[in-house]
Amino acid sequence: MVHVLVDGANVVGSRPDGWWRDREGAARRLAGRLAGALTVDRAGLAEAFGHPGAELHVHLVLEGVAARVEDLPTHPRLLVVRARADGDSTIAALAADLARDGSGGPIIVVTADRGLRERVRDTGATTVGPGTLLNALPLTMEP
Repeated sequence: MVHVLVDGANVVGSRPDGWWRDREGAARRLAGRLAGALTVDRAGLAEAFGHPGAELHVHLVLEGVAARVEDLPTHPRLLVVRARADGDSTIAALAADLARDGSGGPIIVVTADRGLRERVRDTGATTVGPGTLLNALPLTMEP
């Protein structure tokens, strides 16, 4: 099993598409695209992360206004993690917890944040940039 931890704010902020005018909508769209990929092209998503055929569990970490959105699209392999404070600390703690729990699977963190990349590498996680994820997701939000 591969755990993919998505820095929601960083991924959304990586494309200047007006997300800052509607942070709740941006969170819904990202969750929808993740649910869609897990529904229609799970194999393609696993391959994009360098783990063809792997079972993926995606942890979408949301912070701030986005963390308060209640009506997000869902999927059994998509876990929405609502950061109580900053998303980076939540992601680093989640990576450490997953590494400690002994599930034995790789942990991939999707972020462009250099500081966060360093923090999670200390847990044994690998990192990829937002483009790797966004290029593997369907364009629509319908799962």
